[in-house]
Amino acid sequence: MATATGLESLVDQYISVITNDGRNIVGYLKGFDQATNIILDESHERVFSTKEGVQQHVLGLFIIRGDNIGVIGELDEELDASLDLSELRAHPLKPVVH
Repeated sequence: MATATGLESLVDQYISVITNDGRNIVGYLKGFDQATNIILDESHERVFSTKEGVQQHVLGLFIIRGDNIGVIGELDEELDASLDLSELRAHPLKPVVH
């Protein structure tokens, strides 16, 4: 039975999640439920700054509530591994305001 979320094809894939509070969390999607709560494994948060490179904070096994998810997208692992995150500069994302 298919669900409305369409996340089935992303299970065990390397994904990026942008949360409503502006966080960027990357990891392997291990599961989800009907409320779009998701479980990420081998995850880390990427913290962007205009002054220094992207910092990565290891989170490990991590659960994100569905009501805090803004965007979910699949990442190309090979392309992602080739990026030099220490050289990237960007403004941090602002939280979603309702």
